[in-house]
Amino acid sequence: MDEVKVVVAHSERATLRVGDVFLKVDADQARIDVEVEAMSLAPVPTPEVLWRKPPVLAIAALPGTTLGRLGGTSTGSPAAWAAAGAAIRKLHEAPLPPLPGRAGRSIVALAAELDDECELLVTNGVLPADLVTRNRQVAEAALRPWTPAFTHGDLQIAHVFVDGDEVTGIIDWSEAGQGDALYDLATFTLGHEEHLDDVIAGYGTDIDLDVIHAWWSLRSLLAVRWLIEHGFDPFAPGCEVDVLRSRM
Repeated sequence: MDEVKVVVAHSERATLRVGDVFLKVDADQARIDVEVEAMSLAPVPTPEVLWRKPPVLAIAALPGTTLGRLGGTSTGSPAAWAAAGAAIRKLHEAPLPPLPGRAGRSIVALAAELDDECELLVTNGVLPADLVTRNRQVAEAALRPWTPAFTHGDLQIAHVFVDGDEVTGIIDWSEAGQGDALYDLATFTLGHEEHLDDVIAGYGTDIDLDVIHAWWSLRSLLAVRWLIEHGFDPFAPGCEVDVLRSRM
């Protein structure tokens, strides 16, 4: 009998692996609806949906391995990272999905959320004031007009699978929708700045690096307290707090 492996679990959702099947359990059916629709529309390899019985979605495992994880050693050749960049560009150029995604929050709402979060980080003693202030300044460059693209919305490197130098699939589409393309690129390279040039080479267009840096700071500032509250460690080497420190 195959063992049940907990891939990730917190109060909002959980993903289990049983053999070659992933079981995603999510009490919010709207997220699952978004995920299933996005996978059907995305012009890049995605997992096969095996069945769905709320609150569970069953999908097939993908061939290959991920490019790594935040806080871990990155894997894959420069060509593999470039192939990922090319796949991301293909996604961004696809016809827009119907609704905004995680990367499509309004500038006004995002700025208000960021300011509130920065105040809480300092007031509660989670992070030093100078670290928060500096990264809030860096994050400002992300708060600008952008042209909507088909975005994944949570494009961590652990969500992209490769076999050799070929992308075999992208998983976890529950945050997908219309959004800022540079949010995806920044999420993908978060904590792995050494591969940014490879990704941009594969992506194939000029990128505003100040905006990428801004999204690294913004995403990390918004994530720290949530991660702590849900049992993760943003202070681990190479993770969100180190990303913030790298902007000092």
